[in-house]
Amino acid sequence: MGDDHSNGSFLETEKADRSVWLMKCPVVVAKSWKAQTASSSDPLPVAKVVLSLDPHKPDDLSSMQFTMEMAGSEIGNIPKSYDLNMFKDFVPMCVFSETTRGKLAMEGKIEHKFDMKPHEENLEEYGRLCRERTNKSMIKNRQTQVIDNDRGVHMRTMPGMLGLFSSNSKDKKKATPVKQPEVKRTRRDRGELEDTMFKLFERQPYWALKQLVQETDQPAQFLKEILNDLCVYNKRGSNQGTYELKPEYKKSSEDT
Repeated sequence: MGDDHSNGSFLETEKADRSVWLMKCPVVVAKSWKAQTASSSDPLPVAKVVLSLDPHKPDDLSSMQFTMEMAGSEIGNIPKSYDLNMFKDFVPMCVFSETTRGKLAMEGKIEHKFDMKPHEENLEEYGRLCRERTNKSMIKNRQTQVIDNDRGVHMRTMPGMLGLFSSNSKDKKKATPVKQPEVKRTRRDRGELEDTMFKLFERQPYWALKQLVQETDQPAQFLKEILNDLCVYNKRGSNQGTYELKPEYKKSSEDT
């Protein structure tokens, strides 16, 4: 069964009514799961979800507690126990898939949404992993190369420099400066950048967007997306025009 599109392709809807859970997990967990499924031809379960509830109120969602235990012996030194915080209110969503041949399918509807966080007994170990990952991401691998040919045969004219130089002295006087192109910054991994942001806010509680762009060397628009999730923007007061961590992240940072 499928729905016909104007471009001639079809959308499979056989699994449209299937219940699906959406979960946001730490980067180290996602990488571990991906490595386990890629290295095994017969993938085994990567984790186990445990549901605890009040037997007197089996239908009361507020009494339900979800935890996750990592499975397998090749997960390394990452924490093995996690709490799953369930969102009560979220925007209705559906899951879609696409094969390499362009076949589209609807895989189901999001019934529950979770935020995966390390269990209290693993916070210290998880904090250490985050610090190690942050330190590795801040190591710059740039190198300086000496060019043997000093006559400039292999040198190319930089963008915006054409027209600035001329053999005629009159042309030199008429030449006007050309605005240099803006520096294009490459986006880093979102999880690594979030760890860097937490580290910066440990150094000082208030940051302006321009300062964060200079510290992280990231695109301003990308930083705004992350700041909207992690921080509060001060529109007035003595810290007007700066960002500070949301209360829940301040507490999490202090506990870590």
